[in-house]
Amino acid sequence: MTTLHIADEVASALAENRPVVALESTILSHGLPAPRNLAVAARLEEVVRKAGAVPATIAVLDGVPHIGLTSAELDRVCNAGDLVKLSLRDLGPAYALGRSGATTVASTTALAHQAGIRVFGTGGLGGVHRGARETWDVSADLDIVASTPVVVVCSGVKSILDMGATLEVLETRSVPVVGYRTSRFPAFYRRESEFDVPWRVETPAEAAAVFAAGGRGMLLVNPIPADFEMDADLHDRLLAEGLQKLVDQDVRGKDVTPVLLEHFHTASAGVSLDANEELVVSNVSVAAAVAVELSR
Repeated sequence: MTTLHIADEVASALAENRPVVALESTILSHGLPAPRNLAVAARLEEVVRKAGAVPATIAVLDGVPHIGLTSAELDRVCNAGDLVKLSLRDLGPAYALGRSGATTVASTTALAHQAGIRVFGTGGLGGVHRGARETWDVSADLDIVASTPVVVVCSGVKSILDMGATLEVLETRSVPVVGYRTSRFPAFYRRESEFDVPWRVETPAEAAAVFAAGGRGMLLVNPIPADFEMDADLHDRLLAEGLQKLVDQDVRGKDVTPVLLEHFHTASAGVSLDANEELVVSNVSVAAAVAVELSR
């Protein structure tokens, strides 16, 4: 197993049982345009620090997994332009071939656990894609959450996925899905979907207690802040247009999500970018509060 490069600040916090929050890098390299991505990166780390925790943004640089990035490394992730998107299956090749890449939910969760970090704040979880009966397109995120004892705080899954099938897979894999001050499963840009969550907590302390008692991976779902929720009509129109675009351009596999998100970003005149930023900030804030409680 490749040795992790753990930033001094992160290593000290872990050694002293102080709270640490893992942050992914794919949202920075592939999810947000420059220079906004660098501003969001700084904002996320600041949110974690204000809550009393230490941020650990994760990426692979020149074949070495980094847990916690310097400002120069963050700048590289946000501006390199050639970073590979690395899921868990891609880590070995990236290490061996000395490549640089941004980590997805799956790889970030695995690397966080390897480093000893128990809480990870992100945007949305991957899931079962529409039409998966034919394509078998199911995100690796679901298996990783099921097999790795890390709290993943997110705003549910994007509505571009098959939400019902995703929740069924999570249930089959015995992943606790816990709503943070919500009884409905969030739909990323929208605060609620048609699906309920089986458990609900009202405080970071309750969330930490549920995770500590369960001893396994847990999904803590936190709705987008109400002020930034996308209008339902706009959302439904963009989704229909995006799904048609996939058919017209014969887009498949790992290219589906980037193409759909790009359509949301361009066709919504920036509304989706604001929504994306604010929901991630909210999730990371909750993650930091849970990490603080876990370290007590």
